[in-house]
Amino acid sequence: MTVNKNALVVRGGWDGHQPVEATDLFIPHLKAHGYDIRVEDSPGVYADATYMAGVDLVMQCMTMSTIEQHEFEGLRAAVENGTGLAGWHGGIADSYRNTSDYLHLIGGQFACHPGKHPDERKGEQADNYVPYTVNMLPSAAEHPITAGISDFDLVTEQYWVLADDYIDVLATTTQKVREWDPWHREVTSPAVWTRQWGKGRIFVCTPGHRLEILEDPNVRTIIERGLLWASR
Repeated sequence: MTVNKNALVVRGGWDGHQPVEATDLFIPHLKAHGYDIRVEDSPGVYADATYMAGVDLVMQCMTMSTIEQHEFEGLRAAVENGTGLAGWHGGIADSYRNTSDYLHLIGGQFACHPGKHPDERKGEQADNYVPYTVNMLPSAAEHPITAGISDFDLVTEQYWVLADDYIDVLATTTQKVREWDPWHREVTSPAVWTRQWGKGRIFVCTPGHRLEILEDPNVRTIIERGLLWASR
């Protein structure tokens, strides 16, 4: 008898990141790899220790929002015991801003996405879309998430990330200095990283603002592989 794996999809928060459509893009990939799927629209399920003990992978797409302390502690305990945690963009790197322990768990936090020249902005999401390159590090060449993927270009939000030294970075992106910017040298941020936490694995990809970016072949491949890599 084949024993399926269990994936929990937690989605919601800011609608601009299309949490339903974005996660629906990857659910068939998980099903094709033998996962049973449960979908929740809040982190409340994290507090159910009995259920979480049987979860092999959490795919989270929850931008901003809040998490109660007992919910967070349930998530952290699950990861420490081997549950994988994976996601992209604000759905994992800009979740639960007021919970510093969550930021500690993830290892990198969205800080800003510097956009177009002020004269070009129209008060819409595209104000923050800029052309940039995702640069693969030497360590990415043989990693199962990024093997065979070269540097690639996107036009979307470029995440400026505050990160710690305990993440294993596979790809970076460098924020240029434009004439209107107040910083004086280029800033390189992690764009794809992993993290070992207890017995669990964490995977983060910062590109993925909306569906059209998630459908980019490079981004989609990295996330599909990252989900499977993170899983128990």
